[in-house]
Amino acid sequence: MTFLASYLRAREALARFRKSDKGNIAVIFAIALVPLISFMGAAIDYTRANSARSSMQAALDSTALMLAKDLSDGKITQDQINAKAQAYFAALYNNTDAKSVAINAAYTASTSQGSTIQVNGSGAVTTEFMKVAGFPNINFNTSSTSAWGNVRMRVAMGLDNTGSMAWDGKMPAMQTAAKSLIDQLSALAKTDGDIYISIVPFAKDVNVDDKNWKEDWIDWTDWEAANGSCSSSSYNSRSSCVANGKTWNPDKHNKWTGCITDRDQNYDTMNTTPVASNSATLFPAEEYVSGGEKYCKNGNHPYLQPIMPLSYDWKKLKKLVGDMEPTGMTNQGIGLAWAWMTLGTGAPFNAPVKDPNYTYKDAIVLLSDGLNTQNRWYNNASQIDARQKILCDNAKAAGITIYTVQVNTGGDPTSAVLQYCASGSDKFFLVTSASQTVSAFNSIGMSLSKLRVAK
Repeated sequence: MTFLASYLRAREALARFRKSDKGNIAVIFAIALVPLISFMGAAIDYTRANSARSSMQAALDSTALMLAKDLSDGKITQDQINAKAQAYFAALYNNTDAKSVAINAAYTASTSQGSTIQVNGSGAVTTEFMKVAGFPNINFNTSSTSAWGNVRMRVAMGLDNTGSMAWDGKMPAMQTAAKSLIDQLSALAKTDGDIYISIVPFAKDVNVDDKNWKEDWIDWTDWEAANGSCSSSSYNSRSSCVANGKTWNPDKHNKWTGCITDRDQNYDTMNTTPVASNSATLFPAEEYVSGGEKYCKNGNHPYLQPIMPLSYDWKKLKKLVGDMEPTGMTNQGIGLAWAWMTLGTGAPFNAPVKDPNYTYKDAIVLLSDGLNTQNRWYNNASQIDARQKILCDNAKAAGITIYTVQVNTGGDPTSAVLQYCASGSDKFFLVTSASQTVSAFNSIGMSLSKLRVAK
């Protein structure tokens, strides 16, 4: 056959192949299948590598935290750091896909900015699919750094003292848990001022101590209207007294027993420092009566304990917790608002000014056993919750970390507002028996410890 004949025959065969559609789909699918499988395989390999890296990050975070605590407590020396890091990490990291895993720890001794420990880790995952394309391994690395000595913490505890806390052993369980948390946090302090804690017992009102009756941050308007006498004994309220042309004589302020109700809106959702020239920023005094007795102080006995400002007098803090007793209605918002006020450097509590050489972490722990029932304006949970949500948004926007605990032993609905107020789902705790309260507070203590030493 001549070259020309062969060429013509080959061209005809090629033309027939191009015109035929019987095998095209299979050919195209076969051609497309290779990159498709490659992409799917690569996704599987990368997922395995990402899982190995994520697990390593979690293990390194915990390792760095524990090393920082050991070093700050003087439990290990610098020469023992790497060996201890290896031991901690080995106990925490169990990803079976990771190969050639290696870690090392680097310690930076105390400077003006504190001490740091950095734990670095690396590893590789052997690929199942990408090795066909010439990538037999996916390497990964990550690190975690913990700092201490330059991080200080201020924690405000808003604790429900309402009447229902008398049921199911809730009050003693809360008292045990709160004291335990004080012990946990105080152990982190190396010098006075490293850790401050305030206690805010709350129900419908809070008690700011009747000794403060001379302070200019109190609004006496409503209290004077409800506490006093008329120039005519025929009238026992200011409105009826004045309406009949008589003179209303308010009681002296030193008769007030310490109760404060919610601030005017919208200051009820902020921690604005009160200013005497702006009455809306002041705190309204109230003579709240529960069960026929004065709520904040009956004789020399306060049913609702006074707020304790930020302190590192651990014994005094625990005594206040131990003295609490249940009475009154539920107003979580006022407990949270005053917890936030205790963290402020202005009146009424004038928290110590923060040292610019330190980093500060501020947190609120809010525990309540029920749904909101009453505040200054409402007897409706949804309306009270709406105010509280605004307050929580404002506090979190100001950098406050909020932990919330619902002690729900009576089958109430899970509190949507407490879930909303928490600074993350891991910071809301639902307790269904009083005995679980201690465990919840221990978890909060561990989380706060991380805030204290973790960078």
